[in-house]
Amino acid sequence: MSLQAHHSTLGFTIGVEEEYQIIDPHTRALSQASHLVLPLAQNNLGDAVQYEMILSQIEIATPVCQSLNEVHKELARLRGGIINAAHQVGMLIAAGGTHPFSPWYEQEVTPKERYTSLIDTYQQLIREQVIFGCHVHIGVPDPEIAALILSHARVWLSPLIALTANSPYWLGADTGYQDYRTGLWWTVPLAGPPPSFTSYDDYRNVIQGLIETSSIDDATKIYWDLRLSERFPTIEFRVMDVCMTLDETIMVTGLIRALVRTCYEQVMRKIPFPDVPVDQLRAMHWRAARYGLNTQLIDVPTRRIVSAHQCIEQMLTFVRPALEAEGDWERVSRAVYKVLQEGNGARRQEQIYQRTNDFSAVVDYMVKQTCSF
Repeated sequence: MSLQAHHSTLGFTIGVEEEYQIIDPHTRALSQASHLVLPLAQNNLGDAVQYEMILSQIEIATPVCQSLNEVHKELARLRGGIINAAHQVGMLIAAGGTHPFSPWYEQEVTPKERYTSLIDTYQQLIREQVIFGCHVHIGVPDPEIAALILSHARVWLSPLIALTANSPYWLGADTGYQDYRTGLWWTVPLAGPPPSFTSYDDYRNVIQGLIETSSIDDATKIYWDLRLSERFPTIEFRVMDVCMTLDETIMVTGLIRALVRTCYEQVMRKIPFPDVPVDQLRAMHWRAARYGLNTQLIDVPTRRIVSAHQCIEQMLTFVRPALEAEGDWERVSRAVYKVLQEGNGARRQEQIYQRTNDFSAVVDYMVKQTCSF
């Protein structure tokens, strides 16, 4: 089958999941109000909105989308529906990877078997996971091709972390990280960068080995930053903080779809995937989470230290043909350069705190940014 013919059957469809904070407008703390917000939201949005791990968290998932314009329309509808439902019960919604000051130990776990099972297994490590992420699914129906795309794409995740870092504060303190959520998440086993795979059988064999040794119960307990979804014929990118603004979510979604398309074309041309060890990827991810756009990252092709801006421009160059083929180049590149100029979510939170010395002002800013679409 020709590359063009295969692409027409592949589609590179898109699905986006976002996790939001429910905020008490008086204290600006997290509020355990999902049981109030969710029924109202579901009246308008149906099953696109769901409970998440803690009662102060709520999640949306778009339907399968064909274009960035469609993703934009659906996310605006879903964000708007959640915000309106929250307002009806006197609450606010914020998009940030962590809450600046609400303690993890005050958050109640949603009483569902899936979540209580996680608590039973991971105990304290999972109780502290008061974090909010964004997951992007790209449709790749052929699992053999999807496994190889994963092996090509895994080396390009650190620029995505830097662009979307949005969690600098934790327990009322400056963590020194742009993306502190990543560090919290890494305390869970089988989180972090995935290994590379030479085939879909190789992928399944790794997972089967983990199941046979009772390391995991089933494949859904694999928490890699990038994985093949067990529920859908998609590649799932799980490395990002939830983005404060809708435009930032659209930006990273466009970059991810272009990355998958670019890596697909490399697979079809039988270009070998970069043989980068997991430990080196982990170091790259840590650097992006620690410094964001503020300092140097690791250039993917050469594995040399470069400025964060150079690293991200290298990614833009890598995926530009795919962005142009989808008609998304102007939109996505403009959004990337806006973040490079104005700062990612973490940097903008820091600017508010430096001006006000008030974490409540940071929460107010997050709420306002979340609503701006």
